[in-house]
Amino acid sequence: MARKTRNINRNNNRKTILKRMQSKLYVVFILLCILFVVLVGRLMYIEYTSGDKYEKIVLSQQSYDSRVIPYQRGNIYDSRGTVLATCVDVYNVILDCKVLNLNEDKKASTIAYLCQIFPEITKEAVEDALTKDPNSQYKVLAKKMSYDQVSAFEAIMNDEKTKDQVAGIWFEKEYERTYPYGNLASQLIGFASASAGVIGLETQYDDVLSGTNGRAYGYFNSDNDVEQKLVEPINGNGLVTSIDANIQSICEEAVLKANAEMLTEAQTLEKYQEAPVTTGSDNTSVIVMNPNTGEIMAMSTYPNFDLNNPKDLTAYYTPEQLEAMTDEEEMNALNNLWQNYATTKTFEPGSTFKPFTVAMGLDSGKLNGDETYVCDGVEVVSGHEVHCVKREGHGTENIEQALMNSCNDALMQMSYAIGGSTFAKYQSVFGFGQKTGVDLPGEASTASLIFNEDQLNKTAANLATSSFGQGFNVTMIQLATSFCSLINGGDMYQPHVVSQIQDDSGNVIKTIDPVIMKETVSQETSDVLRQYMKSVVDEGTGKKAAVEGYSIGGKTGTAEKLPRGSGNYVVSFIGFAPVEDPQVVVYVAVDTPHVELQDKCSQSSFIARDIFAQILPYLGIEQTNFPQEENAEVPQ
Repeated sequence: MARKTRNINRNNNRKTILKRMQSKLYVVFILLCILFVVLVGRLMYIEYTSGDKYEKIVLSQQSYDSRVIPYQRGNIYDSRGTVLATCVDVYNVILDCKVLNLNEDKKASTIAYLCQIFPEITKEAVEDALTKDPNSQYKVLAKKMSYDQVSAFEAIMNDEKTKDQVAGIWFEKEYERTYPYGNLASQLIGFASASAGVIGLETQYDDVLSGTNGRAYGYFNSDNDVEQKLVEPINGNGLVTSIDANIQSICEEAVLKANAEMLTEAQTLEKYQEAPVTTGSDNTSVIVMNPNTGEIMAMSTYPNFDLNNPKDLTAYYTPEQLEAMTDEEEMNALNNLWQNYATTKTFEPGSTFKPFTVAMGLDSGKLNGDETYVCDGVEVVSGHEVHCVKREGHGTENIEQALMNSCNDALMQMSYAIGGSTFAKYQSVFGFGQKTGVDLPGEASTASLIFNEDQLNKTAANLATSSFGQGFNVTMIQLATSFCSLINGGDMYQPHVVSQIQDDSGNVIKTIDPVIMKETVSQETSDVLRQYMKSVVDEGTGKKAAVEGYSIGGKTGTAEKLPRGSGNYVVSFIGFAPVEDPQVVVYVAVDTPHVELQDKCSQSSFIARDIFAQILPYLGIEQTNFPQEENAEVPQ
């Protein structure tokens, strides 16, 4: 009886447990059903509201083909529309290994045609690619092939007789930067590598010249059909510069001629026998500017290089020297070659600064123009003898004669009257110690390379030597910019190279107008200085820069380099024409001419003369400075 009772209780417990479990399962089932209904509802909502959006995302990820369409870098033009830098079409030869392997009967003929049209491609290279990566659909067989080569192969692909003999080959278009005039204005224009500017205008205006790549790609749509999508590239904008290719060529030819003469002399000198030189100077640079706008019409630096092959040093180093160079030495040599001397190098200006000293005195009223000075060949300053270029002295001179004869003694005496404070003030007015803001990269700073007011007032030697352009540094672009204001009536224009920015269709996007940065001297002071500097060319140290029939003014300069006594100099000439209404400024600097006596070298004047003789008639400037014969009848 007791056992029966226990069995009944046990059965009742089991039933109770089963009922509880069943209840829990019902609850779970109902919850799952509710969640499923909610999920289905959510999916239906998404499909209804955003189905197209997500379908495109999914389909776009099913990419079967994607390739970049490169943009075309903007052109660079001279002021007359001559193309200085452009892009040409080049093509990469692409092998689709998978397709060609599937067309076994076309393999031999395809390879044969490839090797025939593209000598750069070998049979072994194609067969190697087909064997090692048989399923690849993108193998580059050759890069930067010409349009003519590609056209010849495409003719085979399209010809009825041969089109069935070729498979698995296509072409990828790219652009290659090219410079039609090679060495012309190489440091100024600069070059681009992998669509990025490296030096010159190419890097200064890289964001303007660059564009945006396009892309061609495809995907499978909802019907499993191929859809094509093309995003067109955006080409870069072009630059119209103030450079005149003809004037630039004239400058570079004059520089090459002078350096050839200096190199010929160097090859006869004993001091260059142990370490032979391959150039006529360490550097020779020319700036041609419009003094009334600040536009740079030409800027030449020698030695130069071929923009289409910028890493070629063979013109300046022997094969043995190149072989011995480390990578670092080679890079240093290239950097030196690529630097634009006119903007990145600093040097003491020498006597080309003397017109500025005279202008300081006249414009400030410290000099009235009637002063005379006695030059005995030496001036004792702070216990030191500072000599004039003429050791025996020039005798008594007025201000004009002091400039004509480039008399250091007279200039030092002028500086005493001007004083350190006035000198420092006008240094700043003329922009010395300041950057010009020229639109070229790497403009050197001279802020720490000039004497400040305190240094000029406390140390007489600083003021005295500064008066004739020694003891402080300038850049060519800095002095040329200041000089333009000295002879144009006092307007200092910001120097610039780019005058317009155009889109790839030639429409003008932006015009860069001349900008006057400051006023430096009065019109009266400018008028006097022009006449003084005309005397320099007509009768003084600048005679070798004179061109018959033209009214030219200017000033020579000879600055001894550090360390003093080394025999190394920077010789220079800066001039303008015509004197009555200046239209052009020419500045020439020859750094370390490879000649016996550098301080006697006149090549800077000769270069300037050659340039003036050609560009003045080219610019339409009339001759007005004819010599008067005795008893000749004066034209009415």
